[in-house]
Amino acid sequence: MMKNKYIKCTIAIVAMMQIFVSCKKDFLELTPRGTALEDNFYKNETEVMQGVISVYDVMQWGTTGGYTMKMPLLSAASDDNWAGGSNASDQPNWVAYDNFNMDPRIGPQGGLWNKNFSGINRANLILSKIEGATTLSAPFKARVTAEAKFLRAYFYFDLVRWFGRVPLITAVLPTAELYTQKQSTPAQIYAQIEKDLREAYPNLPATISSAEKGRISQGAAKAQLGKVLLYQNDNTKLAEAITLFEDVNKVGNAYGFSLVPVYADIFNPANKFNSESILEIPHSNNAAWGDWGWINGGEGNVGTQFIGMDSYNGDTYSSGWGFCPVTLDLVNVMKTDPRFDATIIDGAALKAGGATYNARYQNTDYFIKKYAPLKAFRSASGVAEQNWPINEIEIRLADTYLMQAEALVKANQNPTRAKELLDAVRGRVGLASIPATLDNIYNERRLELATEGHRFFDLVRTGTAVTVLGPVGFRANKSELLPIPQTEIDITKGIITQNPGYN
Repeated sequence: MMKNKYIKCTIAIVAMMQIFVSCKKDFLELTPRGTALEDNFYKNETEVMQGVISVYDVMQWGTTGGYTMKMPLLSAASDDNWAGGSNASDQPNWVAYDNFNMDPRIGPQGGLWNKNFSGINRANLILSKIEGATTLSAPFKARVTAEAKFLRAYFYFDLVRWFGRVPLITAVLPTAELYTQKQSTPAQIYAQIEKDLREAYPNLPATISSAEKGRISQGAAKAQLGKVLLYQNDNTKLAEAITLFEDVNKVGNAYGFSLVPVYADIFNPANKFNSESILEIPHSNNAAWGDWGWINGGEGNVGTQFIGMDSYNGDTYSSGWGFCPVTLDLVNVMKTDPRFDATIIDGAALKAGGATYNARYQNTDYFIKKYAPLKAFRSASGVAEQNWPINEIEIRLADTYLMQAEALVKANQNPTRAKELLDAVRGRVGLASIPATLDNIYNERRLELATEGHRFFDLVRTGTAVTVLGPVGFRANKSELLPIPQTEIDITKGIITQNPGYN
């Protein structure tokens, strides 16, 4: 029974040196699929594009070193959701993050470290191949270089937020240097992220064709850079962030972004890459995957399976595994909000209508709706649990509206524009105008983006994590970061050192 399945792997920096050419994305299927020797590959634009796709592919991964799907895992770490599952031993890494009882060997850190460094290594490798290629057209070379730099920045942004000090690697490492990489400071990591994104966005297209949905646009890169600047809590970076967000958010922007009129439609799997979506990770059942030993080889979203109601029997939804039940705290703050019905499934109401499901660990009878398993989208090929074709929207326009409003208030700039942005988010769901204060903006972020994986890092960066999460185990100057995987410390013979509080 897959609810208790553990996927184990060795998580050393050496794992970063692997790259696969058999990776897939909706915007390009590889023909023929397979592998090729690296030295004989990347000789033309088709082969280089396959290498770029292999970097994109890592964004989909959710089962490296255990189940570490980004969106539900971060929701479980926040006050939006509990860990759930069959019991506290079902996924102990999730439970440890839920109650901030991680140690160097228990917690989600191994999979997250391995995933992101795998993506970085792939980006470094394809950048080296692009640089050495002599048959690429100038426009093609500029675009794929920009994509690889964006993706390297994307993976490092996750690493610096989760771990703080990590090795900064921007080239393919010789074997002799694999275990000698020291950690860089967060400031050094952020400087590289900013550099990559600033170099990337001028060479990315404003819009993405229907055949290439899932590739990065200039607007996505600008939004990501604005987010990176805002999240550093450095007021000297606010002016640039505001300019970037305004370019993305203004009416008639060059990227085609606009708020979806009906809130629930944002999360309809039939409405992929809608006008509100800025950065979206595609998933499909095209691979008809069925290998539990290497779920990352498929294209499906196993996170959807995780959050569904266990053994559910009723209308609309398909059965899941009962992870991430919604906290009563979130239910109580949202129960009078117009976004409640699009955000949270009321299990008790379903039971009253004749449905059944199993109450699992930390059950509250409330479940995530935004990315829930829907019968209409259950795969008829491969193993259905591995093949949910439900995308993850990582950045959307309402998020950038609220980030710009926050930056404007912090910078003491243009209060009229800040209020306009906040009011637009609220007005979409029929809520009245309110003052654009930081407290109101932060509260709006929780309600608007609930269960989408933003809340934990919002609490950390705004300095409210101890107040909100302290009662469930969060400790200042420790729980903001995950422990460094013990395997990395061991294999480097202590060159990589542990984060504070985990020794």
